[in-house]
Order: sequence, then structure tokens, then C-alpha cells
Amino acid sequence: MKVAGIDIGSRYIKYVVLDGNHLFEFQKRDTGHNPLSICKEMLNCNKPDKLVATGYGRYLLEVHGNIRTITEIKAVASGAKAIFPRCKTIIDIGGQDTKVISLNEEGTVINFEMNDRCAAGTGRFLEIMAKALEYDLELFGVFCNNKNKTIKINSLCTVFAESEVISLISKGETREVIAYAIHESIANKVVSLIRRVDVQDDIVFTGGCAQNNCLKNILEERLQRKIYVHKNPFIHAAYGAALYAQKEI
Repeated sequence: MKVAGIDIGSRYIKYVVLDGNHLFEFQKRDTGHNPLSICKEMLNCNKPDKLVATGYGRYLLEVHGNIRTITEIKAVASGAKAIFPRCKTIIDIGGQDTKVISLNEEGTVINFEMNDRCAAGTGRFLEIMAKALEYDLELFGVFCNNKNKTIKINSLCTVFAESEVISLISKGETREVIAYAIHESIANKVVSLIRRVDVQDDIVFTGGCAQNNCLKNILEERLQRKIYVHKNPFIHAAYGAALYAQKEI
């Protein structure tokens, strides 16, 4: 019997199919302007016996498909704990929000903090900053230089932060130095959230931004702790939703 979880995010839709305890399939596609249509295409490729949805767009499937839904907090916690059994703290930076989740020994969520009021410190923020510096997003965390630590990005608003970047460029600062300042600005926002939930080891970093080594390294330096990243950091919420589906059989 196959069970599945689908994570309908603001930027990507992720789909996990489990056959028993075996990961049978993983798909990731752009959310686009018609996420319901994308979801149907993904589900039709490999129809599960049981499905649970999570993410920003989960209610689309609840309304149009009578599909059970769970929150992203529960889904990410379940997936991260299954992949990293010692996980106690989760940093999840998605396209539109940043979440920090604290778990107990059993993997139950005991506290969380979220920044979802603006794009500052999120994947969308990184996309906009990378574009302003003419970097491919995949390489943005590679070409950073911290030799000039006096440079800081102070604005919390994405629009104003972009203006700061343009101003720094006009003053002759290199884009490598500006890129590091941008990553440091994001890390500052994440650390402020972490301190509200009483960070504990092990720390797991999930979401697309977990692929950014510069951001990961700055967070490890600031927290003085090792941070674990799965080879596919997009998978946790969809995997966690699939595990919830498995429990319902």
C-alpha cells in the first residue's frame, strides 16, 4: 500500500510517495499560477492509497479533493525527526516565511517562532538580492567574502534592502562583500527567532535556503553548534505529511 504527502509551498510543490517504509518517489515542481492543476498532474503520475497535504496551498486539496491536511509545523517536525532522530531544533526557511521549531525527545513540537509578515530573511528575499547582484541563486552562497565586516544591510524591508544594495554598489563595494552582508543580515533574523525557542542540539536546517552554504556556515558560527542538512532539504514537510498518512491506515 502506497501513502503520500504533498507540500504545496509558495515557490515549489513537493510530492513524496512511500511504499511501506521505502521512499518510492519524490517530485518537485514550480508552484506557478495554478497550483491545483500542478498537484493533480503530480498525483495522477502515481496515485497513492492515502494522501495528506501540507503547506501554504494545502486547503486547495482539502476543498477540491476532500484531502486531509496538517500544518507545515507538524509536517516539517515529523519529517525532520524521522530523517534525523536526534533532532531537537529545526530551522526552516521557505519562500515566504522563516520558522524555528523546538521538539522534545519524542519529536512533539513544544514551541515555535515564525516570521511570515514580510519576505525579509526568506527564500524570496535571497532571490531578489541575488538578482540585484546579478548572481544565479544556486551560486549566491558560494561567492561571498567577509573581509569587510563593516558593511551591513540594516533594512528589514526587502524593497529598502534592495535600495541599500544598489547604494553600496554605487559606492564601489564588491558584490562578494555585499553578498556576505546580505547573508549575515538573514542569519541575524534567524538567530533572533532561535533565541526565543531555547535552541538545543541537534539542529536541522530545512527548506531551499538550507542549500546555501554561506548562510549555514554563518549560522553555525553564530550559534557555535553544528547544523545538519539533508542532501534534499526540500523533502521534510512532504515526507512528514506522508508519515501522517501512514499512521492513518
